[in-house]
Amino acid sequence: MELLHSGKVRDVYLDGDDLILVASDRVSVYDVVLPTPIPDKGAILTQLSLWWFDQLHGVVPNHVISTDVPAEWAGRAIRCRRLRMAPVECVARGYLTGGGLTEYRQSGTVSGIELPPGLVDGDKLPEPIFTPSTKATEGHDEPISFDEVQNIVGADEANRLRDLTLEIYRRGADLAAERGIIVADTKVEFGWAPDGELVLADEVLTSDSSRFWPRDEWEPGRPQRSYDKQFVRDWATSTGWDKQPPAPEIPDHIVKATQARYVEGYELLTGNKWLNGQL
Repeated sequence: MELLHSGKVRDVYLDGDDLILVASDRVSVYDVVLPTPIPDKGAILTQLSLWWFDQLHGVVPNHVISTDVPAEWAGRAIRCRRLRMAPVECVARGYLTGGGLTEYRQSGTVSGIELPPGLVDGDKLPEPIFTPSTKATEGHDEPISFDEVQNIVGADEANRLRDLTLEIYRRGADLAAERGIIVADTKVEFGWAPDGELVLADEVLTSDSSRFWPRDEWEPGRPQRSYDKQFVRDWATSTGWDKQPPAPEIPDHIVKATQARYVEGYELLTGNKWLNGQL
């Protein structure tokens, strides 16, 4: 088995014609991997993705072949199809926060999309919007407009990427709302199979790729409590760290609180209990 790529969170191995995607317990913020792992994180992300892939069956094909992986990776890895990955990050936003809020405050737009004046942190947008970004091999991803996506992949494929991203967001947000969670935004990745089929890949609607807020605590105009790694971002910012390597060690109480948020989000969404790292 050949290690093809070791990312900030996932390691990708080649096994024959298949890929093995292994989610670690590493956590990254501001594109820097922190030195302290979050226990069970990789398994929670993998199991949550698998659950969402099932929920989205019929919306878009996905890359999952099976969970037949080496025993040491059981629960945190999937066997999947090898794809030609889309060279852009596909992001859908239903609420204004994070990088989208920063851009809006500067220009009144997000990825070239004009938004109503006077919006504040946490506001619900009139409708979900597609806000793609570059897929940087080094440094930070940068927001781009839909026109730029068309220039990169062509008009037809850009339309497909936008429409599927927004449909995945809407389906996910509706289902999550029934379980008491707001999906503020999410990032998804796509690739093309050899026959040209567009396929959902990597992870989907997890606590690393999305912002999950408790629905009954939502209050625009302030940061929201979350079931995702925003909690770690906020802690890292509070330390005065300059967002450059090396990152600070995460204190034990922050590790435990972060793990609890990942577990709570998983349990609320899936209805399954997470017990000592086991389903």
